[in-house]
Amino acid sequence: MSNKMTFQVTGTTKNMKSTLKAKQHEVIIDEPPNMGGMGGTDEGQDPLSNLLASLAGCENVIANMVGKEMEFDLESIEFDVNGELDPRGLMGQADVRPYFEKVSVHAKVTTSESQDRIDELKDKTDARCPVYTTLKAAGVELEANWTKA
Repeated sequence: MSNKMTFQVTGTTKNMKSTLKAKQHEVIIDEPPNMGGMGGTDEGQDPLSNLLASLAGCENVIANMVGKEMEFDLESIEFDVNGELDPRGLMGQADVRPYFEKVSVHAKVTTSESQDRIDELKDKTDARCPVYTTLKAAGVELEANWTKA
């Protein structure tokens, strides 16, 4: 018996716009009109911002799981996630990587807990978050700073 989970997204595209479904949820990925000389319709977030949103969402899910295990008083987390990349890579320049060079996660945690406990929650969350660890495995420089709100 396998303990593995599977995830699936299906969908269709038109020019730069992708209309995708994950289970019963629809996601639209698009680009602004000025992207790459081709342009999108700006009907959804771009793929890279969607990846950063996935990071924040995944960190929140794992933090809630870890917080329960730690008996941590976690009321909420406010995320500010930023990514930096050199666009020459995605435009085809072979000596420039097409993915993020650096991603910064700044989280404000609403809690009655101490900063030491927040640091413990952050470290355990970062170690178990599939999106965070995928970026880390890709060699993306990660900066994570969690503070009390």
